[in-house]
Amino acid sequence: MRAGQCCVSDKAIEPELDWSGYENAGLGDAYADIPKSGGDFAKAVAVCINSMVCLRPIEKGVMCPSFRVHRDAAYSPGGRSRLLKRMLNGEITAEEQAELDRAMEACVSCKGCKRECDTNLDLATIRTEYFAQRLKTQAPRLRQRLFARLPQLLHYPLVMKAGVALFNAFPQLARQLGLNTEHPLPMPQRLPRLRPLDNRPEAPEVLLWLDSFTYHFSPAAADAALKVLEAAGFRVHLLKEHCGGRSAYSQGLLRDAKKQAQALINELEPHLKAGRTVIGLEPSTLLMLRDEVLTLGLGERALDVAASALLFEEFIAREISAGRLKLALQARQDAKPILVHGHCHQKAVGAMKSVRKVLKLIPELEFEFIEASCCGGGGSFSFEAENAADSRAMAELALMPRLAESPESELLANGFSCREQVARLGGPDGIHLAELLARHLA
Repeated sequence: MRAGQCCVSDKAIEPELDWSGYENAGLGDAYADIPKSGGDFAKAVAVCINSMVCLRPIEKGVMCPSFRVHRDAAYSPGGRSRLLKRMLNGEITAEEQAELDRAMEACVSCKGCKRECDTNLDLATIRTEYFAQRLKTQAPRLRQRLFARLPQLLHYPLVMKAGVALFNAFPQLARQLGLNTEHPLPMPQRLPRLRPLDNRPEAPEVLLWLDSFTYHFSPAAADAALKVLEAAGFRVHLLKEHCGGRSAYSQGLLRDAKKQAQALINELEPHLKAGRTVIGLEPSTLLMLRDEVLTLGLGERALDVAASALLFEEFIAREISAGRLKLALQARQDAKPILVHGHCHQKAVGAMKSVRKVLKLIPELEFEFIEASCCGGGGSFSFEAENAADSRAMAELALMPRLAESPESELLANGFSCREQVARLGGPDGIHLAELLARHLA
């Protein structure tokens, strides 16, 4: 917590997010310690029943990156929950409040606890509510506003490139903004001319949603996905740049998040009415449509979007299982062994099974899944000065050592933050699954 920063007060807890999904929680002895303030938000916090599963030595899975690097109970999902309960009951001390503030800032929102906690504690969403509550008593930092509005700023690529070059060239400016000077800001890339084929009126139709981060930072993945989907016989419609509010949501700036999410839903509506599946390439942005958007109070249309949104690998795997996929792939003599690192949100929804199913389509491909927790990228997390040490430590727990053991292998990672984090720490440049498939098209 920076000097002069206000903390959350138990007297100000009127939840900003929709926690109605927890309305009927609280039945039975397991929920006897629901805090006295906070309404349904308090019930979401009280999902933790102190089973201590998050404190056990964990070698597999995702949960919990910050606890793994700190080895301090306060940084575990359960530890945060216990402090939150004390805060909501008005029992927290000033020292405990400062500890809670830092522990919440150190949460990388991996969603590992939502999947691996035996009661599915959703610390990632609780963290956003906590930040939104804190912003009721303090103005957002300039860094928060810039991260939250990055999708809009990317509409002005020349301005963005000049700004990125300025901050990367002058570390003192980055420090004043609270940025990690060891992690240069990524430069937006030159965009390809994506031109879907329009001469196949009888083909099944899908929508390929290119969120702002994919469109401006991973254009090669976008180009590859279009080629693969068309090679598989689909008529592809493109929706470019619109974002679902992920950046703003992560910063607790919920007004911006709602505005961005609503704009995206408006753009998606005609495609949903036409029965098109919404396919996304970036795990954190696509999966927000199935999870966080539902907490923003945007009505029934948000539910329709959630029901129609699939990751690229989920869509291809679905078509395989249904026996509909017609995609000719071939082996390549120059193919390297593949090491697969899953984005935390892919792991949280079980999408790595889909990745495995799709990789098995490629003849003679050697691949191995890396057993590692979060890479430490986490959207803006690795760019924040206060989280710089944690970010590097998370990557060095298992991911970077495993990559160093196999320098002859190629990294497959669908998350842009994952690929960018590994490369800046001296690892290989990674590729998206769509790029690998496009490379093996017959």
